[in-house]
Amino acid sequence: MLSTLTNQSKAYLFAGIAIFFWSTVASAFKLSLEHLEPIQLVLYSTLFSICVLFILVLYQGKLNLIKSFSRDDLKKYALLGCLNPCLYYIILFKAYDALPAQEAMVINFSWPVMLVILSIPILKQTIDVKSFLSIIVCYLGVVVIATNGDIFSMQFVNPFGVFLMLISTVIWSLFWLFNTKNSNDSLVSLFLIFLFSFPLILVFVLFTNSFVVPSFKGLIGSIYIGCFEMGISLVLWQSALKISTTVSRVASLVFITPFMSLVVLYFVLDERILVSTFFGLVLICTGLILQKYFTNKAIDYS
Repeated sequence: MLSTLTNQSKAYLFAGIAIFFWSTVASAFKLSLEHLEPIQLVLYSTLFSICVLFILVLYQGKLNLIKSFSRDDLKKYALLGCLNPCLYYIILFKAYDALPAQEAMVINFSWPVMLVILSIPILKQTIDVKSFLSIIVCYLGVVVIATNGDIFSMQFVNPFGVFLMLISTVIWSLFWLFNTKNSNDSLVSLFLIFLFSFPLILVFVLFTNSFVVPSFKGLIGSIYIGCFEMGISLVLWQSALKISTTVSRVASLVFITPFMSLVVLYFVLDERILVSTFFGLVLICTGLILQKYFTNKAIDYS
């Protein structure tokens, strides 16, 4: 069936599958955190993602490519593994543990704006006044969500949880900025990054006496997150961006994700969606769209 589709149709199909799974992960995070601590969930999810990525590398016949990677490449991947999945997912899961799923998910969706902000000192890029205003619009949405709509009081319902989520966007953005000049195969690189991160996560778990054998539900949650949040979805998304006629035709679809995620949260977790969350999400999406329009560049959400 796939052979009869055009490359653009395949791109839409791959992107659609990735977006579907991404719209479910906020619910999966919350459900899994009922059975495992954040660091435990990171450990097992990373383990299963490594297994999935290894199978994909074998299936595509790319295992031998590792021999072509230089020692500097491997050192770089080890450092990137410290950022993601190690630090990123530990902090992300702690934020999800502290916040309602809808708030955590929507605030996390602001990471492309953080990417633009950090690109200024790291990549020596510049932004104009219009782009700066789009950033303000985006983070106004974050404030609306964090204050449950009472923005003039500036009293955050859970400031620590919001702080953790914003820190996670910094780490995620740093990961991709430091990975921008990677010329090696993206799938093999991702596999090595996750592989190098696992011993560090395991040491952290053992050092904090956090090791437990997961319950059945905790195991199922870890498998789902490892396969579909950390593994297959990211590979499908990268494939969609690669074969699409233009990146923007696929990248723009990512704005569907948070709205779908709110629907899933409502039906799966029975979490009442706050009006402030919806309007905050609209502001964040508006800021992201304006940023994309003003820079006349497609945001890479890979």
